[in-house]
Amino acid sequence: MSKKLISFDWAIKRLLRNKANFVVLEGFLSELLFDNIQIEQILESEGNQETDDDKFNRVDILTKNSKNELIIIEIQSTYEIDYFHRMAYGTSKAISENLKKRAKYSEIKKVISINIVYFDLGQGQDYIYRGRTDFKGLHQNDILGLSEKQKQTFVKQDIADIFPEYYLLKVNQFNDVAKDTLDEWVYFLKNSEVKDDFKAKGLKEANEVLDIMRLEKEDQYGYNRYLDSLHLKASEVFSLQTEAEFKLKDKIAINSIKEGLNNEMISKITGLTIEKIQELRNETEN
Repeated sequence: MSKKLISFDWAIKRLLRNKANFVVLEGFLSELLFDNIQIEQILESEGNQETDDDKFNRVDILTKNSKNELIIIEIQSTYEIDYFHRMAYGTSKAISENLKKRAKYSEIKKVISINIVYFDLGQGQDYIYRGRTDFKGLHQNDILGLSEKQKQTFVKQDIADIFPEYYLLKVNQFNDVAKDTLDEWVYFLKNSEVKDDFKAKGLKEANEVLDIMRLEKEDQYGYNRYLDSLHLKASEVFSLQTEAEFKLKDKIAINSIKEGLNNEMISKITGLTIEKIQELRNETEN
């Protein structure tokens, strides 16, 4: 048995910023990073937009954990071909915004960028990817490491521990079969449901905190308005795609007319009606 819960992307902007609900985010981060994560505070950033257009398209949250690391969580529901570039921009901005004036470079905070996307990004069969920065020798094929003095000074074990680290969750590629506790979180992210037998950290609390029926009336109205906006956004994307497809068909038909193909052959190629093709033919010949 399971019940429908508030979607994570809406909750992370409204409910999970409350310190009393940190346990939900801490559970998610602990399962993903295979560590016992404790959130110290939610940080405000220029990236935390509050405009309607922004909050209905993507949600981001910047947190600092007990290790003084910065953790960015971004959720993107609609396709962006340059999303990888935005990931790079987000970590760069977090680094620069959180380095105090005249501070040493060694005070730069480690940034962990967690990206939850609901579209296919790049080419790959998995649904969770991790990206780190390593320096590999071109001749010896070895991995460059920190010196003992650097390890003691920076309290880091590897060079990769200094540079940003990326996690990419391609939620729609998950097959809904939860084989471990991290999969249980991915299942929740995809379906907004927590099954009774799920044991992942934070999901028990999410099952309570994100219960739609427990929302205040004002929040219920806001959440329903958010869901309506998703339908509107999906319709807008569908309309643009459909319009682009028809324009492409018209272009193919016009080129086929110029090549001397008959209407029946062009109809088979494009799927356009004979009447539409004849209309295009008349326009082209005139």
